Amino acid sequence: MPHYPLMFTFRDAISGNGFLAGVTLSGRALMVNEDNAWWIYGVRPGAIAETGQTPQEAFLKFKNTYKAVLFDMAEESKDFDSLKIEIERFYHEPDDEEERRWMKAFQDIRSGNMQPEEPFASLPHEAPETRPTQVSVERLDKKEARFSASDNVPDIFTIPKAA
Repeated sequence: MPHYPLMFTFRDAISGNGFLAGVTLSGRALMVNEDNAWWIYGVRPGAIAETGQTPQEAFLKFKNTYKAVLFDMAEESKDFDSLKIEIERFYHEPDDEEERRWMKAFQDIRSGNMQPEEPFASLPHEAPETRPTQVSVERLDKKEARFSASDNVPDIFTIPKAA
């Protein structure tokens, strides 16, 4: 069974105890069809895995589980700084085994040994070198904060492109 290395960006506004935080995460995940179900395993962050009957269902459940983790962190954080520390800790705990599998799947695509099938072939293709993993946690309820429509970032899933 092919393994599909995915790159994603999620941007969410999270209400905490007396503050509003903006979280932007660019991460990695691995999608695999196992036991007649689609599984998506978080690589960075590594603490999330979800399943679905289709890749789209697995994507949606993965995103919802990620948001639930953020909501739990916000509920448990006494202030913005403690939430930021917790989100950064969560992000910086990758799953080493899934990271190894992600790299192998990425190398298979890059070398041309594996051609993504639908629906993965229809995803945007990007070089991982141009989309580094990262997390940003910003306080949104500051007096001097300015917002514009250009701040909006859709949830994005991409797949690495071949060489």
